[in-house]
Amino acid sequence: MSANPGNSIKALRPSPPERGSFPLDHFGDCKDAMTKYMKCLKLVNNENAPNCRLLAKDYLKCRMDNELMDKVDWRDLGLPTDEEEKNKGR
Repeated sequence: MSANPGNSIKALRPSPPERGSFPLDHFGDCKDAMTKYMKCLKLVNNENAPNCRLLAKDYLKCRMDNELMDKVDWRDLGLPTDEEEKNKGR
């Protein structure tokens, strides 16, 4: 008797990470940006504060620039584009 139903062996195929999952920053390339972002979150009790969103954008930009995640449009990440930020200040 076998523990494998049907006695067939299927090769396991690894799949890419789900969206929102990305490699660890083993070399600490974005550690400063991440630390600033985490401190901001702590100060605002994990609320979605505008100043923390800008720090999140800096952190994600660092990850994209260092190829720790795919380049993604800011709107897809729920963050304003640079043009939207400039227009908002007027």
